Amino acid sequence: MKTRTPRWILSAVLLGLALACGPAPAETPPSGASCAWYQDTAAQVARELLARHGDGQRARLERGLAQVGLFWRAEDGDATQFAAFARANFAGDQPMLDALFTRFEHQFEMIDGHLNELAYEFRLQTDLERGPILPIDEILAGYALGAHLNDDFFGNKLAFIVLLNFPLYTLDQILAESATWSRRQWAEVRLAQRFAKRIPAAVQQSLSAAVSDAEIYISEYKVCMHHVLDAQGARPFPARLRLTSHWGLRDDLKAQYSNPAGGLARQRLIQRILERVIDQSIPQAVINNPRVDWEPIGNTVQASPVRDLDPAAPAGKEPPVSNAAEPDVRYAKWLAVFQACRKMDPYSPTAPTLIARRFDEDRQMSEERVRGMLVQLLTAPEFAATARLIEKRLGRPLEPFDIWYNGFRPRATHTEAQLDALVRQRYPTAAAFHDGLPRILTRLGFSRSRAEFLQAHIDVEPARGNGHAIGGQMRGQKARLRTRVETDGMTYQGFNVAMHELGHNIEQTFSLNLVDHTLLQGVPNTAFTEGLAMLLQGHDLELLGLARPDAQSAACQTLSDFWATCEIAAMALTDMAAWHWLYEHPDATPAEFKAAVIGSARALWNTYYAPIFPQRDMTLLAVYSHMVQNVLYLPDYPIGHLIAFQVEEQMKKAGRIGPEFERITKLGNVAPDLWMQHATGAPVGADAMLHAARRALTELQAGDK
Repeated sequence: MKTRTPRWILSAVLLGLALACGPAPAETPPSGASCAWYQDTAAQVARELLARHGDGQRARLERGLAQVGLFWRAEDGDATQFAAFARANFAGDQPMLDALFTRFEHQFEMIDGHLNELAYEFRLQTDLERGPILPIDEILAGYALGAHLNDDFFGNKLAFIVLLNFPLYTLDQILAESATWSRRQWAEVRLAQRFAKRIPAAVQQSLSAAVSDAEIYISEYKVCMHHVLDAQGARPFPARLRLTSHWGLRDDLKAQYSNPAGGLARQRLIQRILERVIDQSIPQAVINNPRVDWEPIGNTVQASPVRDLDPAAPAGKEPPVSNAAEPDVRYAKWLAVFQACRKMDPYSPTAPTLIARRFDEDRQMSEERVRGMLVQLLTAPEFAATARLIEKRLGRPLEPFDIWYNGFRPRATHTEAQLDALVRQRYPTAAAFHDGLPRILTRLGFSRSRAEFLQAHIDVEPARGNGHAIGGQMRGQKARLRTRVETDGMTYQGFNVAMHELGHNIEQTFSLNLVDHTLLQGVPNTAFTEGLAMLLQGHDLELLGLARPDAQSAACQTLSDFWATCEIAAMALTDMAAWHWLYEHPDATPAEFKAAVIGSARALWNTYYAPIFPQRDMTLLAVYSHMVQNVLYLPDYPIGHLIAFQVEEQMKKAGRIGPEFERITKLGNVAPDLWMQHATGAPVGADAMLHAARRALTELQAGDK
């Protein structure tokens, strides 16, 4: 049957011609495929190659020429060189196409894997707790080893060989056509997507440096809690407690729900600290400084007579004591990341903003769809009903920090000190946690052989910050699990984070080493790996032997997950609003940006939280550190919660986590709904969680009678 030229191919040709003939985007070199020769040359080459390979190759050939023309520039050659390139590199039959595919898949695995290992080495000092960070460490951490790859591969024409032979698709085309694709077709699409942009190395490096600088700023942003005073001058927090912002502060606030003596007062103090981080009224002198005492309500600083973390400085060398506020550094770092992302916009013709790239390309889900799911959660009657139940359990009106209420979980029956003692005894070092992985994994339903396989592919290291996971990029390469391990052992918070990162590592290991095509390694988007990580994190108490899986505790767990999802959904909407404001005000100052973020946080609070909380105009929705160091990352978390819930329900049906975890992670990086359909039988969505929340509310209300 004669094939027709698909409409999208003609659109790509027109886009290529528009770039060639019309005004180029700012800072983008004009295309070399000028109108004077491009159209005629491409047509002549097509006639020659179709005569050689047959009319059955027409659609592939016209598509490939259009894709090459989209990125061809003057420095790549004139009409003669363009024609010679196309004649020499078009794979006109299946054996040649197979050979190209196999070579590219192998070589990209090698490139990605070795660059990943080098990046790991370059970041050791900044990522791990290995002593002071020197200026050289910051430079190494900010150096993007692969920044020149895109430039190089277009320069030596390897990128053009990919574009000539393998298809580029938009999100709409993928969603419309991919249901019938084979695994090989999916892998070809992922191969071509590597060159959907032609971003100069200097621009890539600029983003890497800005993100690294923000990451270092956040990792060192800590509060020495024994030096936080209440209004009476007392020290409510124990010695040697240093908490990161926002993660450590939030988690300690959550832990106080199980502390009937003084917990509420501590929560109110932590809320005030977080608010001062957000509005930058926090004194510069108190950030990661145990030599001063700080009273956050009155916002006063004084020299501390207590030495619990650092020894006293030599006489005359004590740092100055000052109430001077941090000068909007938080928002300056965030702005620097935005400006670096913005430099990429002219080089991404099909997704010309970071917002479009994060949703359409990275998440493969439109912003409108994601926003709709988040709003569905926050406006659901189950959200307000859960708030009333929390209020009843607390025996007081809700306070703003109750967005982090975690009293539904069984852990609320154990104090933080009890949990810390249990975890410290079991995991005094990072090595002890690694040694204990087979026990953890077999309790989750993995076979002994699979548990040992995973242990051999995962390293455990003490993080400088709160914790994170780094996956391998070529088969056999280890994944790295990082979590906080204090000098006297791992705390419960460290264990909880470790379980989250272990979920990432298991997904990273299976989806790399067991997938059929390494071009499909990973999952459809970050929310999927977050969802799988949250799934394991939710079993932390069970793995410590403390959970009781009865109907009441299961209902509590459901509402705990639901409440946490609503909380991060509002944070995600704040993150999204900030990036839209930045694109509307690209020349903003840090002070202007701060005012905008705080304004958005208050407006979103008033829209979604004020109807069920007594307070208005709260700023807590702007507190997450991800907003500063990650580029529009927060929407992945609520989507991840929804995914985790859907997958958990599937695992309950299957009876064991381990085998199902392996089965679904081997699906790889395909479209989100296709992945979820194969994994659970339904697309990604909020309905399942809302239905479960409704059942849980009924269960708990019946139990209270």
